[in-house]
Amino acid sequence: MKAILRDAAGALQISDIEKPALPSEHHLLVRLAAAGVNPMDVKPRAPYLRDAAIPGCDGAGIIVATGRKVTRFRIGDAVYFCNGGLGSEPGCYAEYTTLHEDYCARSPCNIPLQDAAALPLVCITGRNALKERANIERGQTVLIHDAAGGAGHVALQMAHSMGARIAVTVGDERKAGLVHALGAEKIILHKEQDFVEETMKWTDGKGVDVVYDTMGGATFLRSMNAACIGGSIVTLLSPSPEGAELARLRNLSIFFEMMPPPDIMNLHEERIRQRKILEECARQIKAGELGVLVSHRLPLEEAEEAHRLIEAGGVMGKIILTMD
Repeated sequence: MKAILRDAAGALQISDIEKPALPSEHHLLVRLAAAGVNPMDVKPRAPYLRDAAIPGCDGAGIIVATGRKVTRFRIGDAVYFCNGGLGSEPGCYAEYTTLHEDYCARSPCNIPLQDAAALPLVCITGRNALKERANIERGQTVLIHDAAGGAGHVALQMAHSMGARIAVTVGDERKAGLVHALGAEKIILHKEQDFVEETMKWTDGKGVDVVYDTMGGATFLRSMNAACIGGSIVTLLSPSPEGAELARLRNLSIFFEMMPPPDIMNLHEERIRQRKILEECARQIKAGELGVLVSHRLPLEEAEEAHRLIEAGGVMGKIILTMD
């Protein structure tokens, strides 16, 4: 089969390798239709990526073989999942992959199978951040940074379905049009406007109940002044330590959301919980409450270009690598 292999320095190369065998009687062999591309895929120096020869944790495809004890699926079922590409387990930048039956969900029936590959990581991250960490309630105010990006545009839809009032930051008018259609009430063009000032105006000087931070760095630090006293900030990145005193003075709750631990720490029950999130997201997609924008569809051979686009920043929606 064709697969993208990553060397110790992080370089990618298309190669012909053996199709994987089923590791256990509870595993599935999936013929991948596409793999989702995420920022974590392009960080070869991160500890959780060092041993993964095939990158990519997001995938969707058709089951072509099952272990003898598999009960949840049959050959021919369409599935999507977040699995592999972390630690030593092979990822989804390949024509085939294997995974335990408990870790994947049936693909949403009303979107293309390739598009489903763009969803798992951002759906699990968004649900964990907004519901499990920040515990958003109907009527609360939320500020979402980079809301037209991969994680942001899914989190925006989730917050909207939870009944939140939503402010967002985006880089240009084209992105503003997307987030308006997805339910944003207040749109801040961060290159032209000060997001703290605009957020305080929108909330009559109070600040938002929750900030969803996808940017880190200076944006994370300034977001503390956009949150209300006693509010919450959920960040997907490592925050600067100098923000600790300001967070304490404003009595802020700081939450971290990071996906790799369940995979690299082999947390079986947590990975089942993540699969259940994907099952719930499939129901939301069927109900029209959730969708995904796939802005770039590149063949598997162009994985390096996909990573270049991620590193350059400014991508709307998600990037996928297609196998057909």
